[in-house]
Amino acid sequence: MNKKLLIIGFVWPEPKSSAAGSRMMQLIESFQLANYKITFASSCAKSENAFDLESIGISKVSIKINDSGFDDFIEALQPGVVIFDRFMIEEQFGWRVAEKCPDALRILDTEDLHCLRKGRHQALKDDVEFDKAYLFNDIAKREIASIYRCDLSLIISEVEMGILINDFKIDRSLLLYLPFMLDSMPLDVTKKLPTFQERNHFITIGNFLHEPNYDAVLHLKRSIWSLIRSQLPDAQMHVYGAYASLKVNQLHNSKEGFIINGFAESASTILQQSRVCLAPLQFGAGLKGKLFDAMKNGTPCVTTSIGAEGIFGNLLPNGFVENNSEAFAYRAVELYSTKSLWEEKQKNGLKVINSRFDKVHFHKALMEQIELITQQLNDRRLNNFTGQMLQHHMLQSTKFMSKWIETKNKTSL
Repeated sequence: MNKKLLIIGFVWPEPKSSAAGSRMMQLIESFQLANYKITFASSCAKSENAFDLESIGISKVSIKINDSGFDDFIEALQPGVVIFDRFMIEEQFGWRVAEKCPDALRILDTEDLHCLRKGRHQALKDDVEFDKAYLFNDIAKREIASIYRCDLSLIISEVEMGILINDFKIDRSLLLYLPFMLDSMPLDVTKKLPTFQERNHFITIGNFLHEPNYDAVLHLKRSIWSLIRSQLPDAQMHVYGAYASLKVNQLHNSKEGFIINGFAESASTILQQSRVCLAPLQFGAGLKGKLFDAMKNGTPCVTTSIGAEGIFGNLLPNGFVENNSEAFAYRAVELYSTKSLWEEKQKNGLKVINSRFDKVHFHKALMEQIELITQQLNDRRLNNFTGQMLQHHMLQSTKFMSKWIETKNKTSL
């Protein structure tokens, strides 16, 4: 079996900045444990928050879009497995991979369903209930096509698995449920964490390049914080997140106890100093990294049904799930003020991590699925006529558009 893996990244991984970055590092760890030689390529500029992949033995390659230099690169590399980081990357590079390395297993890591996030956002803007009319948007047509063109797509949420199978009618064999993969935690770890009395204030955290995070902070400031502050006049709301723009920083108001802190070098440190995490997300998709960080650090949460989606299953949450602003504020005050309740919810979070997101289980499931698909690759592709059809049209449209852009760029130099 060819154990060379090429990951084509939408961005260079930033595990300290975003859940997407943490997710990518978890995938890398899985393949390293299975003894894959990994190359990570991206056309994105590196930021100062990017993880040093070379420090863990990963080769880094900068690539260009609409450039045949990628063809030479991948033909020389000859990977056995290629992971596309989000459907936009598969659109750009998938046809090149299929042409130059037809035997390579093509995997799409969706991160989350972009069409679901976009549809929910539009429904929120229109102030109506989200339904299929919002789900079946233009992004969905591109994203679902990408799923069909790949041999396997990694789906981070059970809810999104259900949507793909039930609403989009995608065969389950093309999908693998692969959530965040976390180390198990002994329940007595709480003895090593700061206690209820040692913690103060509320916290929310999230990368502000991700629009749902800014919207949540804005909603928190406009509709929730004053209700909490009226009951807890000495409490402060601390907001952390990478890439805070001017519109984010303008929400800072020290007199109201609403503090914009910007990028956090260590999410664990600030979460362990905080008593309650607030995540009033109004739209989004996938799994919310901030809630997992909170659970790992023993910080109970109040969130919405969007924030909680795909996390708790049949288990009790590590706090409360409320969509109404008044109820959200009431639960936040209750959790902040009641030691026994806080300790109970803290333990719930640890049970959720151990029961539903154990990385040993999901590492094994991923590698078993890759081995199975590799053995059956030709038959699986033959049985996926929709994928063949979409791959054909991709070659007829995207391929020649890309070549036209490349020629145009060279001519204009």
